[in-house]
Amino acid sequence: MAIPLSYSLRNLWARKLTTALTAGGMALVVFVFATVLMLEQGLRQTLVSTGAYDNALLIRRAAGTEVQSAIDREQASVIESRPEVARGPDGVPLVSKETVVLISLGKKGSGNPSNVVIRGVGEAGLTLRPQVRIMEGRAFRPGSSEIVVGASIAERFNGVAIGQRLRFGMREWTIVGLLDGGRSGFDSEIWGDADQMLQAFRRNVFSSVLARLNDPSAFDAFAKGLTDDPRLTVEAKRETVFYAEQSETLARFIRILGLTLSIIFSIGAVIGAMITMYASVANRTAEIGTLRALGFQRGSILTAFLLEALLLGLVGGAVGVAGASAMQLITISTVNWQSFAELAFRFDLTPGIATAAMLFAAGMGLLGGVLPAAQASRMAIVDALRAA
Repeated sequence: MAIPLSYSLRNLWARKLTTALTAGGMALVVFVFATVLMLEQGLRQTLVSTGAYDNALLIRRAAGTEVQSAIDREQASVIESRPEVARGPDGVPLVSKETVVLISLGKKGSGNPSNVVIRGVGEAGLTLRPQVRIMEGRAFRPGSSEIVVGASIAERFNGVAIGQRLRFGMREWTIVGLLDGGRSGFDSEIWGDADQMLQAFRRNVFSSVLARLNDPSAFDAFAKGLTDDPRLTVEAKRETVFYAEQSETLARFIRILGLTLSIIFSIGAVIGAMITMYASVANRTAEIGTLRALGFQRGSILTAFLLEALLLGLVGGAVGVAGASAMQLITISTVNWQSFAELAFRFDLTPGIATAAMLFAAGMGLLGGVLPAAQASRMAIVDALRAA
């Protein structure tokens, strides 16, 4: 005969303070666990959403990043003449030859300098990135010293409002618009005309070439054709894959550090739950003896106390996940270890992360309750009633 669920709920409610303190400790651990996963997910989502599946990004072989890459004009022309490259309504290849450099800007409040990505794009740059739009002001005019600033840059750095001028690359640039990158990495960039950027920084090679493919499934043939062409020293990657790789090193570091801290903190939470459950068993010796005298088997006692510990963990898990969900309102920034530039992103709570956090909480509760539950189930009826 099974003990009703209401029995476990009543016992938790009868010890409100103890339940609240133990569940609170678990909630803090779950909060840390969930926010670490959300941080990693937010970073990956920001960089993966920077790319489009039907775009191919080309950089110099073994360069790793656009900042380290160099593609000369002859090679860029060969790339855009490939038959796999899509054409616009006017027959012009949907290709953006781009240059990427880093400059230093002072942050708002502290004034501390931080690296910012300057991206020179071709006329098709916006067309190839449908998630990007001008949210305020207008786009820069090709051939001019005009720039548009990403939304995250405008929020975090000094002197980047519309109408203001920035000096870099031995030239002054006028800010004419704010860029909304759709929560992608482009929110943390400044865009201008590629040819003007080349002149300003005294360069004669592009950093990368972005090309839209006629058929996304033709990517492998496109990449092989470029590799086999003796005139080229480039490698092609899907744009989504390229930016996902950019997040890998930092995301792995965040995950390992965060999970290590979560495991350390969870040991304390499990011990707290175990102490709570042992105290519950000690205070309910007569009650356990009465349940056994009424005909409830050892397995029912074990299940009831395990269920109580599980509920304790789930309460803490629910509170921890609720607290972690509020972190989605916060935007943070860090240095992208691949480009060494500042990257702003948000915590991202997904159903998978919420489920993992609740399972983690349930596991802590069960671990904390298994020994006390076993002790309760092993009590002899006579000894339990005599102790009362």
